[in-house]
Amino acid sequence: MEKQILVTRSSMPEFEEYIEEIRPVFESRWLSNMGKKHMTLIEELKQYLGVEKLDLFTNGHMALELSLDALNLSGEIITTPFTFASTTHAIVRAGFTPVFCDVRYADFTLDPEMIEPLITDKTVAIVPVHVYGNLCDVDAIARIADKHHLKVVYDAAHAFAVKYHGVSSACFGDASMFSFHATKVFNTIEGGAVCLKDSALAEKLNSIQNFGLAGEDAPYVGGNAKMSEFQAAMGLCNLRHLSEEIEKRRVVVERYRSRLEGVKGLRLNPIQQGVTPNYAYFPVVFDGYKKNRNQVFEELKENDITARKYFYPLTSSFSCYRDYPTAGAEKTPVAAALAEKVLTLPLYADLALEDVDRICEIILG
Repeated sequence: MEKQILVTRSSMPEFEEYIEEIRPVFESRWLSNMGKKHMTLIEELKQYLGVEKLDLFTNGHMALELSLDALNLSGEIITTPFTFASTTHAIVRAGFTPVFCDVRYADFTLDPEMIEPLITDKTVAIVPVHVYGNLCDVDAIARIADKHHLKVVYDAAHAFAVKYHGVSSACFGDASMFSFHATKVFNTIEGGAVCLKDSALAEKLNSIQNFGLAGEDAPYVGGNAKMSEFQAAMGLCNLRHLSEEIEKRRVVVERYRSRLEGVKGLRLNPIQQGVTPNYAYFPVVFDGYKKNRNQVFEELKENDITARKYFYPLTSSFSCYRDYPTAGAEKTPVAAALAEKVLTLPLYADLALEDVDRICEIILG
């Protein structure tokens, strides 16, 4: 029997390296509440990403939800339904109404040409999503936001270490949220971060994630979204090996491309001009291929290979959002079509090339 291949596998340091990293935590017994590991990781991430303001969170979802809450706005937020549930949930839980905008077929990201027709006097922000490591059209979105005086908060969960003409994905919009979940290119077991430009917003967000406290007062109604020392320690270890891990992912992606590029009916993830990728995911769109997405999914499953229908279904089709005015599949036809055709194949740093070949042979068979 062939070995099982999962859709992803967490990158981790050597056991001994992590033990040495957490040894001071055991000695100090300072396990959370912005200890030394937490503060060190903040500084190292600032340097890596080229930003001045960054805050860590217990997970990416809370990073996004609290960032939106910190804007102190109310109304509608234009976003994409072609995303993970967390994006839309964060918008609603922060008190906003999501307005679903279609995406571009070429790169799966929010279509700038579809944004302006959705802007009303209730629109206060845009939450675009960098998908599979593909960057949104940040220039076009910035022009629209500036014209209509809207905030832009990027869901950059997939885009850590991605650059656009040498500029980190962390530097676009009013804020950019990263997920450091175990399945991401860079992980802190669970975790997330927000990079911001505005000092006042950064100070407020730092307070909100710590019960809204500021000294002995609580100027804001906050929650508890702090990263633990054990999470931060994993992040410090993984950051040391990040370039090596991304290079391993690149090799896997190039092998997939060598086997699947140019096959009629298969559309691979685009190579974006000016973008330095992180090789986070390997989506394939089955569009006119001899087998549809679901057939390939089942064939892989029968061979103990886990692929993922990612993203399927659209968040706008969830029962909790079906009654929203822009929720129907006909309102975002490109996103709806992609959701029925896309499959993300197994991809992680330690995926053997012979396993990539086996996956491709099943697809091509």
